[in-house]
Amino acid sequence: MRRHLSARSRLTLLYTSLFALGGATLILVTYLLVAHTLNGTTTPKIPASVQQAINECVAAAQAAGSDSATKATDKCAAIYANGVQAGASAQRSTTLTHLLTYSLLSLAGVTLLAVVVGWIVAGRILRPVHRLTAAARAASEQDLSQRIALQGPRDELRELADTFDTMLERLDRAFTSQRQFIANASHELRTPLTVMRTAIDVVLAKPQPTRDELASMTVEIRQAVDHAERLIEALLVLARNDQMRTLADSLDLATVAEDALEGRIADGITTITTLGQAPVTGDAVLLERLVTNLLDNAERYNIPGGTVEISTSTDNDTSLVRVVNTGRVVPPDQIGRLFLPFTRLDDRTRHDGFGLGLALVSSITGVHGGTVHATAIPAGGLDIIVRLPRRDNAVTPASPAT
Repeated sequence: MRRHLSARSRLTLLYTSLFALGGATLILVTYLLVAHTLNGTTTPKIPASVQQAINECVAAAQAAGSDSATKATDKCAAIYANGVQAGASAQRSTTLTHLLTYSLLSLAGVTLLAVVVGWIVAGRILRPVHRLTAAARAASEQDLSQRIALQGPRDELRELADTFDTMLERLDRAFTSQRQFIANASHELRTPLTVMRTAIDVVLAKPQPTRDELASMTVEIRQAVDHAERLIEALLVLARNDQMRTLADSLDLATVAEDALEGRIADGITTITTLGQAPVTGDAVLLERLVTNLLDNAERYNIPGGTVEISTSTDNDTSLVRVVNTGRVVPPDQIGRLFLPFTRLDDRTRHDGFGLGLALVSSITGVHGGTVHATAIPAGGLDIIVRLPRRDNAVTPASPAT
């Protein structure tokens, strides 16, 4: 199997190669500049003092009138000039040799130092990557609590570590929410099954059950089946909302609200409507389910003789649907829990709801790129406002997280 170098080794090799290349280039340029300078300053030339001595020697020889003396003097001067030239050449060669030798030795030593320093620096630079790898290796569906929590300057590695921590946090919340959702759904589905089993066991325990007893058992089972069917339908809608959808229908929330109100019978509850134009782009079925759930929630948790007010309007770049209902007092600090699946606060457990109504409202609103806000009325009841992008400002939203 072919073995590749680690990232730390590759970084060290890269640092060293770049340093050695830069050092070699510097030595070459320095060598050429020094050689050029020596070539320009070492032309054969007799120093002035020596030239004076030679002139005096020549004058003495001429005074003697000897041709041989003149020739000897000229020959001596030529030999001296050649000696000067040879000495200059030898000095130039020695200077360049020493320069090259010392430069190469210095480059080798500094390159070795660069290897050590580069290895240490590469390790420090890659330390966050090792921590990220360790956190990713330790993370699993059962344990997503690992965090890198990298400190230091906000550079690329710090941003990568922070992004990874954010991803782990989202996954942790998603898995926790999923496990809680599955547990709650299982508990809710167990209730109608228990009712059906109890009804059947009671009748079968009798030696000869009467027709009325069988009919009563059938009614109970049918009611339990209807209960389970409504719960499963709500769960399916909630699950489908988590997927990306193409929302391209041009709608008016006023029309959607009219369709949701059509045929509704609220015993002892007065419904007040104020429907103004509220154009949106979205899915007609989902938006009708949103309004229906708001109305169901407002009626189910109302008081005898209470009221439900529903209105649609526009506000700057958003279209609104607002439902206000009377009812029991809801603690303000518990408002956020109402939009969680299978959540029914205090006396709400006495009703036949599943605790999915407002969870579906929140999910459908998120699919349409909107927001939902609930306010507890001090005298009792809730004021829920759903804001959706207007038709001319609507954009395709990302999938919401539930």
